[in-house]
Amino acid sequence: MSAPRRPSPPVLDDRPQAAVDRLAPVLPVLTELGSRFAAAGHELALVGGPVRDAFLGRVSEDLDLTTSARPEETERIVAGWADAHWDMGREFGTIGMRRGPTVVEITTYRADAYDGRTRKPVVAFGDDLVEDLRRRDFTVNAMAMRLPDLELVDPYGGLADLRERMLRTPGPAAVSFADDPLRMMRAARFVAQLGLTLHPDVDVALRAAAPTLEIVSAERIRVELCKLLLAPDPRDGLGVLVDAGLADLMLPELPGMKLAIDEHHRHKDVYEHSLTVLDQAIDLEGPPDGPPESVPGPDLVLRLAALLHDIGKPATRRFEPGGGVSFHHHEVVGAKLTRARLRALRFDKDTIKAVTRLVELHLRFHGYGDGEWTDSAVRRYVTDAGDLLPRLHRLTRADCTTRNVRKAQRLSRAYDSLEERIERLAEAEELQAVRPELDGNRIGEVLGIPPGPVLGRAYKHLLAVRLDRGPIGPDAAREELLAWWAQQPEAQA
Repeated sequence: MSAPRRPSPPVLDDRPQAAVDRLAPVLPVLTELGSRFAAAGHELALVGGPVRDAFLGRVSEDLDLTTSARPEETERIVAGWADAHWDMGREFGTIGMRRGPTVVEITTYRADAYDGRTRKPVVAFGDDLVEDLRRRDFTVNAMAMRLPDLELVDPYGGLADLRERMLRTPGPAAVSFADDPLRMMRAARFVAQLGLTLHPDVDVALRAAAPTLEIVSAERIRVELCKLLLAPDPRDGLGVLVDAGLADLMLPELPGMKLAIDEHHRHKDVYEHSLTVLDQAIDLEGPPDGPPESVPGPDLVLRLAALLHDIGKPATRRFEPGGGVSFHHHEVVGAKLTRARLRALRFDKDTIKAVTRLVELHLRFHGYGDGEWTDSAVRRYVTDAGDLLPRLHRLTRADCTTRNVRKAQRLSRAYDSLEERIERLAEAEELQAVRPELDGNRIGEVLGIPPGPVLGRAYKHLLAVRLDRGPIGPDAAREELLAWWAQQPEAQA
């Protein structure tokens, strides 16, 4: 297995003209809007992520603007210019609009206050761009470009912090996190996305304020966690969550894996192992535009499964006579823990089902290397994985983190062999759609029984026959069904 991927962080070009050049596709929209607001006597500026990303050579999907105009004034100014506009964010001073394919959100200068118990801000509109920038989460997001002349406004040193790869808050970090605890999750996310390092003041404030994350809704935490996991290199961001104590509140199973280290170091560090498996799973993702069987990255289901595949180990650790350590059935326990945690974080049912199934199946391959698997076992492996098979392939390969080169090569060859067998059987038997050779209607006709639990048992029996023996033909399947039926109590009634 190759060494974990360490992508280079985005390349900074700190020349203002370079940033303007990168904004070329949206400059007509920005300058037109800027001119309209200026003619109406109001300021308008591009702000936050789009400005930061322009210096980093990244394309920002969102155009966030800020203005001295109040929401009702913004609506008057864009009337006749925007193809459509909406005001769902009016309470917070935001008016959204679309012109052609470009979507823009314009928010009135803000001077937010928070009640200290929830994330809900008490909105107070402001009149000054610099003060508006001060209330933003981090200095790298507290830069703006005045429109229409594209003058850079950077009162808190965001560009210098980008140069230094430093994550810092415009004001005191403790105050910022007290105002909005979700910013702590965003700090971890920006470490993962942009390759930034926490300023010492931010690090100290994170650790002190971590308990206040409990006032943030599970849904908002889930969104930030997903963004972090989908970053090019999530490891360092996850490290921030664990080291600061944030994970103790929203994903306690992650730091809990550190408890799986024994004092004699008789087995690997499960926490570090899981991060390495995540790294290696990311390496095995296909290109974003690849076919489904390549698992195009970034793939949230694969990454969650890689991170959580061993969370059942702390609960199943046993010290065996002779100095060994075992984790019997940790995949079963881990699947239950995974399901519970993802539900608590309000993940959707399909994601919960897929990640839980991968955790449950991640050990199934082990033992194949002895060459004892029958075609029946291969069929069941494919059938049990279903459409998760491409992800299971990658999770299983990523789970090899041994430093023993010979062992790693042996496992890799064994899995190569398994994939080749799957491919051969798939060509001959359509493994991805294994069904009994008699459908439910035909089973009912042969046995003279109506739909119901008994027919369901008969169907499962023929499916087991199909998995064990492969295709045997409809006639042989009928004989097998009748032989099974003769042993059932219902047939004697």
